Amino acid sequence: MQTPLPPVSLNTSNGFRGVAAACRITGAAVFALLLLALAGCASTIDAKVTRFNQWPADATGQTFSFTAPAAGRELELRAYQTLAARELQTRGLVPSPEGRAGRFLVDVQASQDERQRTQLVPVYVDDWVYVPAWRDPSRHYGGYWVQERFGSRYVGDREVTRTVQASELRLRISDQGDSTGKTVFDASAVQESPSDDLAEVMPFLMQGIFQDFPGANGQVRRMRFELPKR
Repeated sequence: MQTPLPPVSLNTSNGFRGVAAACRITGAAVFALLLLALAGCASTIDAKVTRFNQWPADATGQTFSFTAPAAGRELELRAYQTLAARELQTRGLVPSPEGRAGRFLVDVQASQDERQRTQLVPVYVDDWVYVPAWRDPSRHYGGYWVQERFGSRYVGDREVTRTVQASELRLRISDQGDSTGKTVFDASAVQESPSDDLAEVMPFLMQGIFQDFPGANGQVRRMRFELPKR
């Protein structure tokens, strides 16, 4: 927390007055402002979704299967594969029989890393006015400070750097019916926040990847999702 500035006295044509300035930005306030900037608000998730595709016209009714999940993350990645499978079936694809490869091979990867983000946050100052001492016939009143009636005054922005967690979902689909096994869909969804709960945001990132599937080739969209009330 920044130490408030000491009172500063000013002379005006109306008599002696003083002004005390105090910086209103504390560590907690800065953190709250960054939450708003990075996540929209406490009840939403913002994501950047990038998609490339060359989706075949005859895909409806074709089968799909998944690549083997990375060792040590089998349970986690299979949970994300289940999310993807639901989306693919909604869009007309069919899971291949167990133990058999589908025409479309789907690779699902999820990761999280720390990133440094610098944000500009507003700084406000409290203006204080000194009321001079006075006396009436029976009593003497000492001077005192009162806050200016117009409230805090904006004085500019301050750069603040914070560590955020970048959660990323990557989904690639290759067409095994093609002799080259070429990639026909490649998408990523990224969300940044102070939270490191990767599993919590995955359903929303998956939803973002499949929204208006397959989408325009080279499309970049920013999406906002409402979190369920707790």
